[in-house]
Amino acid sequence: MSELGPIIQALTRPGGREEPAFAFDPVSGGAAQSLNAAFLILLQGPSHPDHARAGEYLEAARGSPDWDEAACFYLEGTAHIAEEIAEARRDDPGFAHRLESLTVWAADPRNLTDGRKAAEAFWAVFFPEALGILSDRTGRLQALRARRRVSIDRPNPSPLADPARELLFTANALLTAPSEASDRGSPGIDEDLMRAARAAGREPQLFWYDHPIPLGGRPENNEILHGLGGLEEAFRFERERGRIDPGERPVCLLSVSVTHAGLHHLARRYIREEIGRRGGLSSLDLFAFTETDTRRIVADVLAPARARYLSSPPAEKELGVFGVDGEYGRHYSFLKAVAAFWSVLVDSRVRATFKIDLDQVFPEQELVAETGRSAFEHFLTPLWGALGRDALGRPVELGMIAGALVNACDIAGSLYTPDVPFPDRDPSYDEFVFCGAMPQALSTEAEMMARYGRGGPDGQEACLERVHVTGGTNGILVDSLRRHRPFTPSFVGRAEDQAYILSALGGDGPRLAYLHQDGLVMRHDKDVFAGEAVAAARLGKLIGDYVRILYFSAYARVVAKDVRELKDRIDPFTGCFVSAIPATVVHLRFALKAASLFAAGDDADGDRFVREGASRIRKALAFACGEDSALRRTYLAERAGWDLFYATLAALEGALSREDPFARGLRERARAIVENCRIPTERRD
Repeated sequence: MSELGPIIQALTRPGGREEPAFAFDPVSGGAAQSLNAAFLILLQGPSHPDHARAGEYLEAARGSPDWDEAACFYLEGTAHIAEEIAEARRDDPGFAHRLESLTVWAADPRNLTDGRKAAEAFWAVFFPEALGILSDRTGRLQALRARRRVSIDRPNPSPLADPARELLFTANALLTAPSEASDRGSPGIDEDLMRAARAAGREPQLFWYDHPIPLGGRPENNEILHGLGGLEEAFRFERERGRIDPGERPVCLLSVSVTHAGLHHLARRYIREEIGRRGGLSSLDLFAFTETDTRRIVADVLAPARARYLSSPPAEKELGVFGVDGEYGRHYSFLKAVAAFWSVLVDSRVRATFKIDLDQVFPEQELVAETGRSAFEHFLTPLWGALGRDALGRPVELGMIAGALVNACDIAGSLYTPDVPFPDRDPSYDEFVFCGAMPQALSTEAEMMARYGRGGPDGQEACLERVHVTGGTNGILVDSLRRHRPFTPSFVGRAEDQAYILSALGGDGPRLAYLHQDGLVMRHDKDVFAGEAVAAARLGKLIGDYVRILYFSAYARVVAKDVRELKDRIDPFTGCFVSAIPATVVHLRFALKAASLFAAGDDADGDRFVREGASRIRKALAFACGEDSALRRTYLAERAGWDLFYATLAALEGALSREDPFARGLRERARAIVENCRIPTERRD
């Protein structure tokens, strides 16, 4: 570990100053701060004067009732880093050379006075995806757009013609038990419902989400009302524009994920009450699916179909990949796969699905003014479903579509204002090790903000494929969905949108890809009405990003024969979470962030960050590490489950085409379950 000494020392002394930015003070300092400082001292090796004392302090904390988890996390971290660095040096001579060069460079404090130059030096070892962005932003933008170029061989001969009938809109609603504030925020909700919701809140919490909606919260802070209200307005606009026939009601389907089991049977009732109090939704048909509903679909429809038509046991467990509770990856996969279920068993006119987030709306007036097309008119492009060849001549199928976002505060300037701008400051402590904002800004500008016919692809003979997508503003054709069967593993709790494509990058034939639809922009209103919830979730979200590095790095090694080739496709932003030294990056990033919190005097946040982060990251390491890791086994089991899901639908579809009575009975069961999920959208008296 001594080879990291000068590097760690430099990281903890920003600007090359003599004193470190943290203090190791076990006597008067807090335990969390001292444990974190001891870890950073251990990494500097025996030459540090406090090395022995730091090790003793961590060992003494091991087994203590309050700090055992954190002490074990830090002690195990030193072993993870030593093993990982040794392996990277052995397998990659280039990495070994860069590490040795950085060790020499970092030992001279004069090299550290320029924050941007220092960042580039550290990124060469820890975060190569950001190299060159600071010094040659324009060049990196142009190079990325060139890598994303697709030459069209065959436009879709049958593009969408009637989005109101052919497109299934989907979104996820995240619900949690009432809080003290929410109990006061929405008078008028049925008291029996609220009493049951409070009782559910006393149950063990099963799942955690970034900013779930507490039952009974203020209507102006309710994402469901905001998102559905925005969709309602968009549909009214499209109807006035002649894109929706009189009497036609587009369908929006909600997955409803809850934090406590007792909320399952309350969720639909709560949504119904809130929508009724809002005044109803006259322009759409709304359905809401909880885990209870998806289990009924599996048990009453899919499992019997599998037993009947595939001559196999019902396999409810395997088909249980079709559900909505759990980490974000689970409902994300459902909101795509449900379109295949819908087209076979509910409405054969459905040809695609498009997911929105409920903090996003279509700014129809601005879309028409700046792009000449409404949201529905953007869906009519023959590029969605086209076949082509990427920049290296490899065949691609543009079966998915991706739009972009503009922040509400920026839309007055232009729809094409990046929602993630380039950082306008020097990197902070932990960003010398990992600075996701840099490649994210690059990808946002290069991919999402690209405009056709302005010196680049013309949007007819050539276009761009997207790798960087957001959780909403993307869709997939049902034919492509059934052929490629992409999904996000259920263990993915952050960037479920980025993980979705990884499951479909292998295999034979044209690879599945996202079309960049220039001008398909949604307004992002998150900070307008959910700012408090977002701020409250800040530290948890940050820890989720660390877990994301561990999971994406392990996941890439499961799905790809050649991880370097995979990274070449998905860099810079999605790929930056696939690291050659993920445990090293995570431990350093975590410890440096904790040190910065304590240095800023944020002791309460620092303490909570260390406690929660040590626990979550330790569990993630145990899940993701090893040749036969639990992560690998989970992915393979879920891959088999989704293959079974689509095979079952295909067999059921074939039986329906033969007018098989048993299949017709299953279809009636499916439609009855779906009808039970309908949310009445009329105004409540």
